Amino acid sequence: MSYRSVFSRAAFAGRTYIVTGGGSGIGRCTAHELASLGATVLITGRKQEKLDKTVAEILEDGGRAAGYAFDIRDEEAVKAALKQMLAEHGAIHGLVNNAGGQFPMPVALISKKGFEAVVANNLTGGFLVARELYNLHFKKNGGAIVNMLADMWGGMPGMAHSGAARAGMMNLTETMATEWASAGVRVNAVAPGFVASSGMDQYDPAFTAQVIPQMASTIPLKRMAEEAEISAAIVFLLSDGASFVTGHTIKIDGGASLNTKLFPLQGKGNRPYDGFHRAVKPKAVGGG
Repeated sequence: MSYRSVFSRAAFAGRTYIVTGGGSGIGRCTAHELASLGATVLITGRKQEKLDKTVAEILEDGGRAAGYAFDIRDEEAVKAALKQMLAEHGAIHGLVNNAGGQFPMPVALISKKGFEAVVANNLTGGFLVARELYNLHFKKNGGAIVNMLADMWGGMPGMAHSGAARAGMMNLTETMATEWASAGVRVNAVAPGFVASSGMDQYDPAFTAQVIPQMASTIPLKRMAEEAEISAAIVFLLSDGASFVTGHTIKIDGGASLNTKLFPLQGKGNRPYDGFHRAVKPKAVGGG
């Protein structure tokens, strides 16, 4: 089997893309899709072992990939890693700022350390990678960046630290898009809602048992997203077809951000797009 992308098989031939947090979840899926379309994919994360596994999958499927382990929150590590990637692969055409993470917690119980850690993961780290890649390469050669947000519209109860960081990333996306347009750099973002991804299995069991089963009922399309449905939007924003799209955020939430909670949600919604041939359903939603 191979990735069942909706895009042309040669759409990214001869191009190289960085996907941060590419060893699991949406990042892993996006790396697979880009590789299936002809790109060389450079995935990053903190654990080389996890990266090696995803790289091995891509190579087995006939794609091209390499893994680079470093912490996006470490400015010097970011600088060194990007210099290494450029030295080893030459031109880099795009960046998927996917890496991040958070934990469920009421605002009143979030410690300063916990708040700052989530902001560093979901905002500062992405800023560092984008800024450094721009200064090293994109400023002279152009490129495309896709940042990762979340369904934080109207607040994000239970994850205030992540909501604040994601809202900050949206503003940063719009600012970078404006400042860097003259260099031929496009900067956009995606804002996924509830996604059946491996990250769900990292949450506290109590949260998994109490909250996750209720998620689909709050979404007009009556289900969670598949990783491939997020990847498809990311790939579009990186593609030539989006060459006049910049500073924009695509909501991929099944209409959840439009739900007033007053309108009764009926029916069964629509069928998912399951393009990722190596997708693994998280245990939190009944997977193995």
